[in-house]
Amino acid sequence: MTSPLIIQNPSQTVQAQGAKRATKPDRIPLALCDLDEFEEGLLPVLRHFFLCLAQPERQTWQFAYKIAAERWGEARGLPLAHALFKLVQFIVKARRTGFDAIDPLALEQRDFVTRDEQALLQMLHHMRRDETPRAREAVANVTGCTMDPDVIRAGLSFADHFPATPAQCKRGRNKAGLRSHLRVVG
Repeated sequence: MTSPLIIQNPSQTVQAQGAKRATKPDRIPLALCDLDEFEEGLLPVLRHFFLCLAQPERQTWQFAYKIAAERWGEARGLPLAHALFKLVQFIVKARRTGFDAIDPLALEQRDFVTRDEQALLQMLHHMRRDETPRAREAVANVTGCTMDPDVIRAGLSFADHFPATPAQCKRGRNKAGLRSHLRVVG
Protein backbone atom coordinates (compact mmCIF):
# COMPACT_ATOMS: atom_id res chain seq x y z
CA MET A 1 0.00 0.00 0.00
CA THR A 2 1.36 3.41 -0.94
CA SER A 3 1.46 6.48 1.24
CA PRO A 4 -1.09 9.21 0.63
CA LEU A 5 -0.23 11.64 -2.11
CA ILE A 6 1.06 15.03 -1.11
CA ILE A 7 -1.24 17.67 -2.53
CA GLN A 8 -0.97 21.35 -1.78
CA ASN A 9 -4.30 22.60 -0.37
CA PRO A 10 -5.64 25.66 -2.25
CA SER A 11 -7.80 26.68 0.72
CA GLN A 12 -4.78 27.68 2.84
CA THR A 13 -4.28 31.34 3.57
CA VAL A 14 -1.84 33.27 1.42
CA GLN A 15 0.52 33.61 4.38
CA ALA A 16 0.47 29.87 5.07
CA GLN A 17 1.05 29.18 1.38
CA GLY A 18 4.07 31.48 1.40
CA ALA A 19 5.47 29.66 4.42
CA LYS A 20 4.84 26.30 2.78
CA ARG A 21 6.55 27.45 -0.43
CA ALA A 22 9.54 28.54 1.62
CA THR A 23 9.78 25.04 3.10
CA LYS A 24 9.21 23.37 -0.28
CA PRO A 25 12.39 24.01 -2.25
CA ASP A 26 11.37 21.48 -4.87
CA ARG A 27 9.14 23.88 -6.82
CA ILE A 28 10.68 24.43 -10.25
CA PRO A 29 9.48 26.92 -12.87
CA LEU A 30 7.77 24.98 -15.66
CA ALA A 31 9.62 27.08 -18.23
CA LEU A 32 12.95 25.54 -17.11
CA CYS A 33 11.82 21.94 -17.76
CA ASP A 34 12.58 21.93 -21.53
CA LEU A 35 9.21 20.48 -22.51
CA ASP A 36 7.23 21.03 -25.68
CA GLU A 37 3.76 22.59 -25.67
CA PHE A 38 2.04 19.19 -25.80
CA GLU A 39 3.92 17.95 -22.72
CA GLU A 40 3.19 21.14 -20.80
CA GLY A 41 -0.48 20.63 -21.67
CA LEU A 42 -0.41 17.23 -19.95
CA LEU A 43 0.36 18.78 -16.57
CA PRO A 44 -3.17 19.87 -15.52
CA VAL A 45 -4.58 16.52 -16.65
CA LEU A 46 -1.95 14.64 -14.64
CA ARG A 47 -2.54 16.81 -11.57
CA HIS A 48 -6.27 16.10 -11.63
CA PHE A 49 -5.60 12.36 -11.85
CA PHE A 50 -3.18 12.41 -8.93
CA LEU A 51 -5.66 14.45 -6.89
CA CYS A 52 -8.42 11.99 -7.82
CA LEU A 53 -6.40 9.10 -6.44
CA ALA A 54 -5.51 11.01 -3.27
CA GLN A 55 -9.05 12.25 -2.66
CA PRO A 56 -11.51 10.05 -4.60
CA GLU A 57 -14.54 11.85 -3.17
CA ARG A 58 -13.61 14.95 -5.22
CA GLN A 59 -13.95 12.99 -8.49
CA THR A 60 -11.47 15.24 -10.25
CA TRP A 61 -10.93 12.61 -12.93
CA GLN A 62 -13.92 14.25 -14.65
CA PHE A 63 -11.99 17.51 -14.95
CA ALA A 64 -8.98 15.66 -16.36
CA TYR A 65 -11.05 14.12 -19.14
CA LYS A 66 -12.81 17.42 -19.82
CA ILE A 67 -9.53 19.33 -20.07
CA ALA A 68 -8.06 16.72 -22.42
CA ALA A 69 -11.16 16.75 -24.65
CA GLU A 70 -11.19 20.55 -24.80
CA ARG A 71 -7.48 20.84 -25.47
CA TRP A 72 -7.01 18.07 -28.06
CA GLY A 73 -10.58 17.29 -29.18
CA GLU A 74 -12.60 14.27 -28.09
CA ALA A 75 -11.13 11.90 -30.68
CA ARG A 76 -7.57 12.47 -29.46
CA GLY A 77 -8.05 13.88 -25.96
CA LEU A 78 -10.16 11.13 -24.43
CA PRO A 79 -7.81 8.27 -25.40
CA LEU A 80 -4.90 10.46 -24.25
CA ALA A 81 -6.52 10.98 -20.84
CA HIS A 82 -7.28 7.27 -20.56
CA ALA A 83 -3.65 6.35 -21.31
CA LEU A 84 -2.40 8.94 -18.79
CA PHE A 85 -4.73 7.64 -16.09
CA LYS A 86 -3.37 4.11 -16.56
CA LEU A 87 0.16 5.47 -16.23
CA VAL A 88 -0.70 7.47 -13.11
CA GLN A 89 -2.28 4.41 -11.46
CA PHE A 90 0.81 2.30 -12.14
CA ILE A 91 3.11 5.04 -10.84
CA VAL A 92 1.20 5.35 -7.57
CA LYS A 93 1.25 1.56 -7.19
CA ALA A 94 4.99 1.31 -7.93
CA ARG A 95 6.21 4.07 -5.63
CA ARG A 96 7.12 3.41 -2.03
CA THR A 97 6.38 7.04 -1.14
CA GLY A 98 3.62 9.42 -2.13
CA PHE A 99 3.74 11.47 -5.31
CA ASP A 100 4.22 15.19 -4.70
CA ALA A 101 1.74 16.95 -6.99
CA ILE A 102 0.47 20.49 -6.88
CA ASP A 103 -3.29 20.90 -6.57
CA PRO A 104 -4.59 21.67 -10.08
CA LEU A 105 -6.88 24.34 -8.64
CA ALA A 106 -3.98 26.28 -7.06
CA LEU A 107 -3.73 28.86 -9.84
CA GLU A 108 -0.75 30.67 -8.30
CA GLN A 109 1.25 27.41 -8.69
CA ARG A 110 0.27 26.82 -12.33
CA ASP A 111 3.69 27.80 -13.68
CA PHE A 112 5.62 25.56 -11.27
CA VAL A 113 6.19 21.82 -11.01
CA THR A 114 7.34 19.58 -8.21
CA ARG A 115 10.37 17.34 -8.64
CA ASP A 116 8.01 14.35 -8.98
CA GLU A 117 5.96 16.09 -11.68
CA GLN A 118 9.12 17.12 -13.50
CA ALA A 119 10.44 13.54 -13.41
CA LEU A 120 7.18 12.22 -14.87
CA LEU A 121 7.07 14.84 -17.62
CA GLN A 122 10.75 14.21 -18.43
CA MET A 123 10.06 10.48 -18.64
CA LEU A 124 7.30 11.09 -21.18
CA HIS A 125 9.47 13.65 -22.99
CA HIS A 126 12.30 11.15 -23.50
CA MET A 127 10.00 8.22 -24.30
CA ARG A 128 8.18 10.27 -26.96
CA ARG A 129 11.56 10.94 -28.62
CA ASP A 130 12.85 7.37 -28.24
CA GLU A 131 15.78 8.53 -26.11
CA THR A 132 16.24 5.22 -24.28
CA PRO A 133 19.10 5.98 -21.84
CA ARG A 134 17.52 9.23 -20.70
CA ALA A 135 14.08 7.63 -20.50
CA ARG A 136 15.49 4.80 -18.38
CA GLU A 137 16.97 7.31 -15.93
CA ALA A 138 13.69 9.22 -15.83
CA VAL A 139 11.74 6.00 -15.11
CA ALA A 140 14.02 5.36 -12.14
CA ASN A 141 13.32 8.88 -10.87
CA VAL A 142 9.56 8.45 -11.26
CA THR A 143 9.30 5.00 -9.69
CA GLY A 144 11.82 5.46 -6.90
CA CYS A 145 14.32 3.13 -8.61
CA THR A 146 11.89 0.19 -8.84
CA MET A 147 11.94 0.20 -12.68
CA ASP A 148 8.38 -1.14 -12.55
CA PRO A 149 7.50 -2.93 -15.81
CA ASP A 150 3.88 -1.71 -15.71
CA VAL A 151 5.05 1.92 -15.55
CA ILE A 152 7.47 1.31 -18.40
CA ARG A 153 4.83 -0.40 -20.55
CA ALA A 154 2.23 2.31 -19.88
CA GLY A 155 4.75 5.07 -20.61
CA LEU A 156 5.94 3.44 -23.83
CA SER A 157 2.35 2.79 -24.91
CA PHE A 158 1.55 6.46 -24.35
CA ALA A 159 4.68 7.49 -26.28
CA ASP A 160 3.77 5.14 -29.13
CA HIS A 161 0.27 6.63 -29.44
CA PHE A 162 1.40 10.24 -28.93
CA PRO A 163 4.97 10.51 -30.25
CA ALA A 164 6.82 13.78 -30.60
CA THR A 165 6.65 15.31 -34.05
CA PRO A 166 9.91 15.97 -35.92
CA ALA A 167 9.49 19.69 -35.16
CA GLN A 168 9.14 18.97 -31.43
CA CYS A 169 12.26 16.78 -31.54
CA LYS A 170 14.32 19.55 -33.16
CA ARG A 171 13.14 22.28 -30.78
CA GLY A 172 16.09 23.63 -28.82
CA ARG A 173 18.71 22.25 -31.22
CA ASN A 174 21.16 24.17 -33.37
CA LYS A 175 22.02 23.59 -37.06
CA ALA A 176 24.37 20.73 -36.17
CA GLY A 177 21.50 18.96 -34.38
CA LEU A 178 22.99 19.53 -30.93
CA ARG A 179 21.18 21.06 -27.98
CA SER A 180 21.89 24.71 -27.45
CA HIS A 181 23.52 25.44 -24.10
CA LEU A 182 23.27 28.67 -22.18
CA ARG A 183 26.48 30.13 -20.88
CA VAL A 184 27.45 33.28 -19.08
CA VAL A 185 29.56 35.71 -21.06
CA GLY A 186 31.19 38.72 -19.55
